[in-house]
Amino acid sequence: MSDSTPIANTGKTWIGQPVDRVDGALKVTGQAVYAYEHKADDPVAYGYILGAGIARGRISAIDTAQAEAMPGVLRVMTHKNAPAQPAFGPAVTPAVREVFTRPRPFLSTDRVRYYDEPVALVVAETFEAARGAAGLIAIEYEDERGAYDLSRHLADAYAPQRTNAGFQTDSLIGDFEAAFADSDVKVDTIYTTPYEHHNPMEPHATLAAWSGDEVTIYTSAQTLANFQAGIANTLQIPPDKVHLVSRFIGGGFGSKLIVHADTILAALAARELQRPVKIALTRQQMFANAGHRAKMIQSVRLSADRGGKLTGIAHEVCSATSRFEEFCEQTAVFARSLYAAPNRITRHRLVGLDTNRGEWMRSPGEAPGMLAFESAMDELADQIGIDPIELRIRNEPEVDPERNVPFSTRNLVACMQEGARRFGWEQRQAKPGTVREGRKLIGLGMAAAIRPNYLGASAARIGIDGNGQVKVQLDMTDIGTGTYTILAQIAATSLGLPLSAIDVQLGDSHFPRTAGSGGSWGAASAGSAVHNACEALKQEIAKVAKEVPGSPFYGSNLDRTEFRNGEIRIGDRSENLANLINRVAPQGLDAQGAVEAAGENYRNYSQHAYGAHFVEIEVDLDTAEIRIRRMLSVIGAGRILNPKTARSQIIGGMVWGIGAALMEESVLDPRYGHFVNHDLAEYHVPVNADVPDLDVVFLEEPDNNANVFGSKGIGELGVCGAGAAVANAIFNATGVRVREFPITLDKVLPGLPVQTSRANRS
Repeated sequence: MSDSTPIANTGKTWIGQPVDRVDGALKVTGQAVYAYEHKADDPVAYGYILGAGIARGRISAIDTAQAEAMPGVLRVMTHKNAPAQPAFGPAVTPAVREVFTRPRPFLSTDRVRYYDEPVALVVAETFEAARGAAGLIAIEYEDERGAYDLSRHLADAYAPQRTNAGFQTDSLIGDFEAAFADSDVKVDTIYTTPYEHHNPMEPHATLAAWSGDEVTIYTSAQTLANFQAGIANTLQIPPDKVHLVSRFIGGGFGSKLIVHADTILAALAARELQRPVKIALTRQQMFANAGHRAKMIQSVRLSADRGGKLTGIAHEVCSATSRFEEFCEQTAVFARSLYAAPNRITRHRLVGLDTNRGEWMRSPGEAPGMLAFESAMDELADQIGIDPIELRIRNEPEVDPERNVPFSTRNLVACMQEGARRFGWEQRQAKPGTVREGRKLIGLGMAAAIRPNYLGASAARIGIDGNGQVKVQLDMTDIGTGTYTILAQIAATSLGLPLSAIDVQLGDSHFPRTAGSGGSWGAASAGSAVHNACEALKQEIAKVAKEVPGSPFYGSNLDRTEFRNGEIRIGDRSENLANLINRVAPQGLDAQGAVEAAGENYRNYSQHAYGAHFVEIEVDLDTAEIRIRRMLSVIGAGRILNPKTARSQIIGGMVWGIGAALMEESVLDPRYGHFVNHDLAEYHVPVNADVPDLDVVFLEEPDNNANVFGSKGIGELGVCGAGAAVANAIFNATGVRVREFPITLDKVLPGLPVQTSRANRS
């Protein structure tokens, strides 16, 4: 049977249905096992990491005698006795992929590169014994003067070789400076976005157990292939000797894309002790050891004519980075595709500080970049006296402004117009501070959203047994986005089976390799691989059905085959699929499928997902307390595979936007280089009382150039521009423009009209 044999499925289409999470029951009943909860065959030892008390310098002396003498302590590991590991290497790796796969040694030298960097590991029979003993380690340091304050070291800024994901550092089209100088209207603003930290519900945790020369690691990882390579390169063993298991993950948001201290140290200690070792980072340790979004100073300059037509766009970003490992978030890259303008500049600059490296954090680049840029667009609209939506419509590009290729699909204007209609945007008063309800100032704000769409190389294995049950296997992970459910929907639709017949197995490095979870490419990449595996399996089933005696299709030369409603139909004959497999292949059948990374369609078209956010806000005239009343996001992300899980993703992004605009900030002490507010008591994130009912609307526009489903990445899109919509609503309510995020009441209060009660109190 040829590969071109027409095979159709005309039964129930699960794709696009709001299916409940197939793993939901396991999670709410506590049966979903996370990294730290796994059990080992042998008794487990527990590790506790001790972090450095300085941010730059070296360890001049370390005394572990008291700790080693404590009851239950099995091993104290420091730079003096830690197993040999490869050198970390240069700050910039030769290739983008090596950022993920390079060796990441710990306890390998006496140098201290950032505050709370691991300087010792205590392993004991219990976690409490390990933690208690760690407090008895005496360390003396040679403290060196470090650089911690971005604003004080701007003169040291440099241009990196590339930004994250390999994007070009700078772009230059036309003559922006001349256009800006000659412009009738211009905006020239500086925005500051702070350090921010991922705080997934599940902290970084690992259980490592060796069997001979192979290690099995249960950990919380977004991309198993990258973890496997990073661990193997650090331990100096072949990758196939590293077995990774990460079936359930309690959030990642980019913080679990590379190997961290818990995984490497657990593997080293387990090999030394020849028994399983568990290590989990405390919440406080995660602030120094699990990545962060760097502080940035962003210059946005816009020039336009009196009609609101942009003549120039300049978005220049200076970001903090680590001296020992560079990370340049692609903060201005989105501006290359968002609006039309003949003269354009985007630039990225870095300042090396004595902190840990920045890392990927949900919507890297777009989240902090759009917070600034879409606020600047609101400033321009206010200066011209034009509606913010109309300004954006007037600058809608016909083709990608910098790549000069067509957009694959683009429904940004439709998102803005539909959002305006649903939100009652026509009621917005253009003059700030004019709408009051008692002592509350009321304002409306909006912002656009854009995010590139990706496709990563992925493979999947699928098998059907003699009872008609289907098993789908791939090393893809589910970080809470609904991957288990979406892949089950894809397989069930392709094979014409009920969801109950599909068993999706994820998060095991023994399964076929995928691009993992990150960059909003997961559903499209892993889903395409599953789809192709299903197509291959159907071809195999049809072939066997025609060739095996006893099959009702034996000897058939009819090509057209359909899979629907649990049946296979060839020509005018049909048979229950489970019965057929039991008869012709009782041992079962299997097949594999794969998808290549983004190819010609991604080179020939500009691939993005879009959205528009709308916010109504109230601000107390006396206290400057800010409350969000309602929020709407209209999203154009191609075909929606599951409206229920997609809505959940967008709502999560909207909440992130609220947090970025109003409260999230990690404060780095400029004297000693440590994050002061390193727990969830003082690092504020939105809670239920801060968030109103959120509304999400999808404008489906399938993109046939994106993937077989016509879908686009959605997990990070909801963050893009959401914070700017909040900031713009605050301006509309109060007339106060805050350019240093987050927008806290102390930054708003001085600009509010002085009320009688407040004046009397002062």
